[in-house]
Amino acid sequence: MKSAHAALQRENLSGLVVNHVREMILSGVYQAGHHLLETEIAMELGISRAPVREGIKELQKDGIITILPRKGAFVTSFSRDDVKEVFDIRLLVENDILEILLKENRLTQTHLKALEEMVDGMVKTAKGTGHLQDKTLMLNQQDMAFHRYIWQLSQSKRRVQILEGLFFQLRMAMMYDTNETGDLMTTAADHYAIIHHLRQGNLEEAKRSLRGHIVSYKEGTF
Repeated sequence: MKSAHAALQRENLSGLVVNHVREMILSGVYQAGHHLLETEIAMELGISRAPVREGIKELQKDGIITILPRKGAFVTSFSRDDVKEVFDIRLLVENDILEILLKENRLTQTHLKALEEMVDGMVKTAKGTGHLQDKTLMLNQQDMAFHRYIWQLSQSKRRVQILEGLFFQLRMAMMYDTNETGDLMTTAADHYAIIHHLRQGNLEEAKRSLRGHIVSYKEGTF
């Protein structure tokens, strides 16, 4: 019983490490190539090195951390090709989800209103005062909440599982994409077009708006 409790405690602490490192990456504190030191993270969180080691292994499975023999753990560097691949996968699966929503009439006026309110929140963030990096991080979170809501409405367990498996890599790719221009208002307002076409039942235009929402596709840099 005691060993089971200890294992659960280690699991909770390793989860703390995972969340901490992810937020440090998204906030820009840990840049691509940053060397993760177990002792440093352990001191920051006030824990032992064992759960830090386990947390880093979990992040490696997600492709967020790269472990080099005899050198240590480093934040994975995402190339433009990596970012494009993540977005390509997202578009393939999310386009299927849009098709399910429209063909199976899964979207109600209540759902559409909820989506509009989410976009209103994004616009408010974009217009707000504060440091650009902080606003970008907040908008990134709101953007993902918008799309996750759409994913869940499809009730397509396997498609959602694929997208959730890419969740953090998607957040990293979206941060990279938004930082290309720093135009937060456009990033936020683009979602209104997606909602408009979903309300009209226009699948192809909804797909086009989803693709156009990604800055790098819209500007032809992919």
